[in-house]
Amino acid sequence: MNRWIATALRPAVVRRSLGVALVVGTLLVAINQGDRLIAGQGLDLAKTLLTFLVPYCVATYGAVSALMGEDKKES
Repeated sequence: MNRWIATALRPAVVRRSLGVALVVGTLLVAINQGDRLIAGQGLDLAKTLLTFLVPYCVATYGAVSALMGEDKKES
C-alpha cells in the first residue's frame, strides 16, 4: 500500500491527473450544471468538487496501475 501511495504522489502522476481532472471536470460541470449557471443560480459546491475529484482519482488509479504493471514486468 505504501508503494501505491508513493507512486500516486509522484509529481508526474499528480500533474497528469490534475490536467485530466481540470479538462474532464470542467466538461462535466458544464454538462451537469450548465442550466444552473445559465439561470444565474450558481454552482452546487459539493457536486462541483466531486465532479473534479472523480476524474482525478480515476486518472491517478490508471497511472499508478500502469506504472506498477511496468515495474512487475521489469522484475
